Amino acid sequence: MTNKKLLIEAKDVSLTFSPRAGVKHVSVSIKAGEIVTLIGPNGAGKSTLVRILLGLLKPDSGTVARKTDLRVGYVPQKIVADPAMPMTVKRFLRMATNISKKTTTEILEEVGARAVKEASLDQLSSGELQRVHLARALLREPDILVLDEPTQNVDYSGQAELYALITSIRDRRGCGVLIISHDLHLVMSNTDHVLCLNHHVCCQGQAEAVSQHPEYKALFGPNLAEGIALYSHRHDHSPGYKHDPEGQHRD
Repeated sequence: MTNKKLLIEAKDVSLTFSPRAGVKHVSVSIKAGEIVTLIGPNGAGKSTLVRILLGLLKPDSGTVARKTDLRVGYVPQKIVADPAMPMTVKRFLRMATNISKKTTTEILEEVGARAVKEASLDQLSSGELQRVHLARALLREPDILVLDEPTQNVDYSGQAELYALITSIRDRRGCGVLIISHDLHLVMSNTDHVLCLNHHVCCQGQAEAVSQHPEYKALFGPNLAEGIALYSHRHDHSPGYKHDPEGQHRD
C-alpha cells in the first residue's frame, strides 16, 4: 500500500461458499476522507466482502492491504436493547472504554444525542439508539467507520438527518466511511463512490453514473433507478440553490 491516504485496498478477491454464495474477483479501495457505499440485493455478498476487507474472513484468492494499525469503528445492522437489562446510555458508553464524564458528554454532543445521556437504552427510539451506537464506535477514534444498514427502522426524516450526520463526521474527523445500505434514494446523494455488488462488481463509480448503468437498472428496476437519479438531481445543496416543487432549479 503505497498511497498514505489508502485505508483498505482489495485486489481481485474471491471467496466461494457455494455456487450462489460468496464474492468473485472484487476490487475496491477506501481512502481517508471518502464515503464508499456498498449496495446490492440480499444475498449479493455485501457482508462477506466487508468481512474480507476487515480481515475477519480470508479470501480464496486475491489480496487485501490495510493501513498499519488500522482502527475500525463498527455500527452493526441489528441493534436491540433488552428491557430486562436496563442500562443508561452513559454506562453503555463507559463499558466500551474508560472515558470521563466530559468525554461522554462530548461524544454524545457530536452525534446529536446529548439529551439522552441519562436515559435507559430500552427507552430510546431507533434513531436515538443508532446515534448512541455511532457514538460508541467513534470512541475508538477510528480510521474507518463501518455502518451496516445504518438507517434500518429509522423514519424518513431521521434517515436524512443520520446521513447528514455521517457526512459531517467524515468532514470533521477525516476518517473513511464504508456504508452497507438498501436506502438507495438517500445513499446516492450522500456518498463519494458507489460499488454495486451481486457476487461480482456489477458497476461502480460516482452515484449518478451508477444509477444509470444497465446492470444496476437490471438489479433494482428502471423506475427505482430513475427515481434515485431524479432525487440526486433535485437535491443540490450548493450555495444559492433553491428547490422548486415544479422540478426546476432556481438560483
